[in-house]
Amino acid sequence: MGSDSDRVDALVSKLALEFKVRDMGVPSFFLGIETVQLSSGMLLSQQRYMKDILKRAGMVDCKPVATPISSAKTVDNPVVPYADPTHYHSLAGALQYLTVTRPDLSYAVNRLCQHMHAPTTADWATLKRVLHYVNGTLNLGVHISLSDYFDIHAYSDSDWAGNPDDQKSTSCFVVFLGKNLISLVCRKQRTVARSSTEAEYKGLADVSAEVT
Repeated sequence: MGSDSDRVDALVSKLALEFKVRDMGVPSFFLGIETVQLSSGMLLSQQRYMKDILKRAGMVDCKPVATPISSAKTVDNPVVPYADPTHYHSLAGALQYLTVTRPDLSYAVNRLCQHMHAPTTADWATLKRVLHYVNGTLNLGVHISLSDYFDIHAYSDSDWAGNPDDQKSTSCFVVFLGKNLISLVCRKQRTVARSSTEAEYKGLADVSAEVT
């Protein structure tokens, strides 16, 4: 909760006046998220959860890849529905919760979830690539550390017409308080952008709304 024990104790005492409070001690594992104490702060990790996802997908020993999405140009192949859409829904939903501590997956998972209604074999191949990437990055998580400044910084980026079905763009932005990540959003834009500049402008508008 903080680095000043006196202020933390005072806050807990005030909360106890209004709510039933129980001190659970130093956090270790909660809702699939493990807190790993480091000399430089704390790491929020979902390594056990990641291994469980890989096990459910039958990909525990899959070969790691360097990126969650291929940079190769998409080839227009015949649309073939994936034979087990429920399996796709389950794994894509699991990956969505994984983005709590893996913001690097947010864009890729957002793209996967856009095809929940009717996943194809191409979508399944994309999901499998994300799992290949996860298997090679099990040690990653969100690092929280002490910061000697509390400035707010926001960064955004947008692709342009990244969705081949409706030509809409996807925006992502992150907000930092000092050194620490406090907010991350990745979503498809509601309207079609007529240029990369317009797509980026819409992304910046989302950042402004979030920060204010």
